[in-house]
Amino acid sequence: MAHSVSLANLASVPEAVARPRYDHGRLRAGILHIGVGNFHRAHQAVYLDDLFNEGKDHDWAIVGAGVRQSDTAMRHALERQDWLTTVVELEPGANRARISGSMIDFVPVSENGQAIVARLDDPAIRIVSLTVTEGGYCIDPATGAFNPDHPEIRYDAAHMDMPRGVFGVLLAALKRRRDRALAPFTIMSCDNIPHNGGVTMEAVAGLADLVDPALAAYVREAVAFPNSMVDRITPATTDRERTLLEERLGVADNWPVFCEPFRQWVLEDHFPAGRPALEEVGVTFTPHVAAFELMKLRILNGGHAAIAYPAGLLGIHFVHVAMADPLVRGFLDRLETQEIIPHVPPVPGVDLADYYRLIANRFANPDVGDTIPRLAQDGSNRQPKFILPSTRDRLRAGADVAGLALESALWCRYCAGTTDNGDVVALNDPNAERLTPAALAAKDDPGAFLALRGIFGDIADSQLFRARFATALTSLWRNGTRTTLQLYLSGDLA
Repeated sequence: MAHSVSLANLASVPEAVARPRYDHGRLRAGILHIGVGNFHRAHQAVYLDDLFNEGKDHDWAIVGAGVRQSDTAMRHALERQDWLTTVVELEPGANRARISGSMIDFVPVSENGQAIVARLDDPAIRIVSLTVTEGGYCIDPATGAFNPDHPEIRYDAAHMDMPRGVFGVLLAALKRRRDRALAPFTIMSCDNIPHNGGVTMEAVAGLADLVDPALAAYVREAVAFPNSMVDRITPATTDRERTLLEERLGVADNWPVFCEPFRQWVLEDHFPAGRPALEEVGVTFTPHVAAFELMKLRILNGGHAAIAYPAGLLGIHFVHVAMADPLVRGFLDRLETQEIIPHVPPVPGVDLADYYRLIANRFANPDVGDTIPRLAQDGSNRQPKFILPSTRDRLRAGADVAGLALESALWCRYCAGTTDNGDVVALNDPNAERLTPAALAAKDDPGAFLALRGIFGDIADSQLFRARFATALTSLWRNGTRTTLQLYLSGDLA
């Protein structure tokens, strides 16, 4: 019989499952986190759980929050188990489970964000952290700059008394703190975006520019936005994971988290309102966050994109199965070593070749059960951040882009909505209504997909890239994915 996760049941949970060594009832809130998903609960929440287990910083517990109605389901699931989460680290022959207790509350989800604004009146909340996805920052994909015409920004600028978006909520809370002469909270992005602290600052201050120039100046001068790099592969939770947890470990959790053993967090030490002593549990504080961040975005996230679309077109569901396919793995290895890594700047204390080998081994972990559909989602937001910067760097250096153009062509072919076998692809992308018609038109006119200037920007002006893209896409439609990958690996695609 499986034991349900709750504070009352902690003593009866099987001994193989680690549990908090601190008194959960004595924790006090110090962080409000917006966007409570699997990654946050496998990453930031676990680091804090480790720190609390050391008997330290019990006034830095997490209060969850969300601005989307989809956050309601997570809140209900966690509320029924006293905000506890079971985290299972998946490693062949050495799976480990723990119950994390670093969250102590979750703000009720509402359409106007007023509950979050009210909670942020509490001066004890000194950090607001975010995992709102790469697409949640109101950025122009082609330029990487804040987009003041984004519908969410425009709405909140006109309704600051009832904001709906995350940046409207943050700005309204900062204004109330300023007006009450309370110190502002630090805003810490934990999303995979280059210079995520600066991007977050531009979003909050850019919204303030539309509302009140004095408030915008206050945001830029008084509020801290540290940059960060975060890393842990964390698949989505399905009934498969819930069943495995019950059958293998005897624990029933409404929304457990399964993840790889590896985790990394690199932070800029810029927290004027204070912070927990995370360096004592493995977090790296350094002024060189940007170097770590670019390395990870290009090599790991870019690598995810590189295997997602060929594997998806071949009907492969799991990432580790894709890594066992010689053509998919060969494409990844060649793309990384020949076109991506040569344009990644040095990172203090890191050998980039060793880092890539670590990444490849992590991708190949069969116990994680990460899926190709998860990696393939949201391409219109991820391609401009993870793949196209490498393409732009090579073009500026006068280097060939055969592999990167093939990756873009694979994404285009995937956006057309069918696999090589004709099975329907469920395109999970906020811009699917624009992507699929453009991808279908590109079958006869490859330039039709590159005309998505909001994604490709000036890359679409490169004759070399256009030629490589057209050759690759034509081959994908004519010869299929396997033959096209074989041609690329043999050097015959061009």
